Amino acid sequence: MLVNYFPLNYFVRLKTGKIILWCYLIWYLVTLYNYFDPNLAIWLNSLGISAVIGFALLLSVGNNEAGPQDRWQTFRLFMMPFGVSSFSSLIKGHGFILIAPPVLAEFVFSVGSCFAFVACVYLYIKAYRPLQPHLLMACVFLDMGH
Repeated sequence: MLVNYFPLNYFVRLKTGKIILWCYLIWYLVTLYNYFDPNLAIWLNSLGISAVIGFALLLSVGNNEAGPQDRWQTFRLFMMPFGVSSFSSLIKGHGFILIAPPVLAEFVFSVGSCFAFVACVYLYIKAYRPLQPHLLMACVFLDMGH
């Protein structure tokens, strides 16, 4: 069955918060594609901010136990400041309204890409997520009446 492959299995188990984070990444990547600037200073400054803020975030969410850290959470704690810093540098002076690009086609593509992702995840979850135990019991109970 397809659901046993890691990438597909990952998407079946996505919670709402992670789906929103994926939409942030999609929005960032669309903006990066449309407004990329090869200026090395932008990327070095973003890396520096990522290191400083990421480390502070890591300290703020860290626990005092010596257990293993969640690698993806740690990655996100460093990646988010990088994304915010580089995003703000890339859109500066381009007429963005908050995070919305000034060109309607770019805005529609950004929103459409996020909606397409959410729709694909939703359809995939509906097709492949196994029944939850409480739903399974309800199905058994309802089936007993027939």
